[in-house]
Amino acid sequence: MSELRTLYPEIEPYETGFLDVGDGHSISWERAGTPGAKPAVFLHGGPGGGISSNHRRLFDPELYDVLLFDQRGCGKSTPHASLDANTTWHLVADIERLREMAGVEKWLVHGGSWGSTLALAYAERHPERVSELVLRGVYTLTKPELDWFYQFGVSEMFPDRWAEFAAPIPEDERHDMMAAYHRRLTSADRTTRIEAAKAWSLFEGSVITLLPEPEMDFDFGEDEFAEAFARIENHFFMNGGWLDEGQLLRDAHKLHDIPGVIVHGRYDMPCPAKYAWALHQAWPEAEFHLIEGAGHAYSEPGILDRLIRATDKFAGK
Repeated sequence: MSELRTLYPEIEPYETGFLDVGDGHSISWERAGTPGAKPAVFLHGGPGGGISSNHRRLFDPELYDVLLFDQRGCGKSTPHASLDANTTWHLVADIERLREMAGVEKWLVHGGSWGSTLALAYAERHPERVSELVLRGVYTLTKPELDWFYQFGVSEMFPDRWAEFAAPIPEDERHDMMAAYHRRLTSADRTTRIEAAKAWSLFEGSVITLLPEPEMDFDFGEDEFAEAFARIENHFFMNGGWLDEGQLLRDAHKLHDIPGVIVHGRYDMPCPAKYAWALHQAWPEAEFHLIEGAGHAYSEPGILDRLIRATDKFAGK
């Protein structure tokens, strides 16, 4: 392969705003690139992570008109860290509202980690609105995937980080870590919520790259970010994403007419590679790239290279 592709130079939004999506929620959105160019939407991870300025840089600004938004309850969207009317299907409906606001018939959908989950849910619900799919760090949100990260699996690979994650939880509650954290993340006491949120968020932030990265898009230990990230993520995962078990793979046949690229790190800890492989088997029309020497984060060199090659390809570059 030729020299690894890197992020495009800094790109400023050409338009920003808020969209009232009902239920008391207001969604913060931005558009970057060239107005009227190839439409795309970027779906961030978490749930509850929010967008960063680097996410714009996954797209050639001369060839794309990309819309990015903070999902309900996180980033600049309000109300902050709210769990009310905040489900996968509310977010799918929000994407459609944003598409209509943008005035496009269909668009490229780009999502990583939880963003891949949401992208699959959206594409399977509205395949006619998706021109292409770019997925990174595939997560199909099944019980075995949740157990791997929050109960037994990653604990064996990162025993030191797991010990820090388990520390706020008494021994007699550790048989169900998600439920134990749920009780604390929904506590009426803010100190209890923040302590739990930081432990939850720092654990995830510490295992998403194969090698430590000195700079990340977000400070996982910052109070405001951690509260939204942990509360919303735990809320979604406690409810299985409001998906039937195995639904996203079951309905992958609906993707057959959508060109796609799947990019996954061989050593992805939050999202084991077997589920990306299973999606590829169910959707063989998509390109599949299992990246050696990479973990979960989009910023890891081999993953980033493939993501940018994908967006370039679909823009006809």
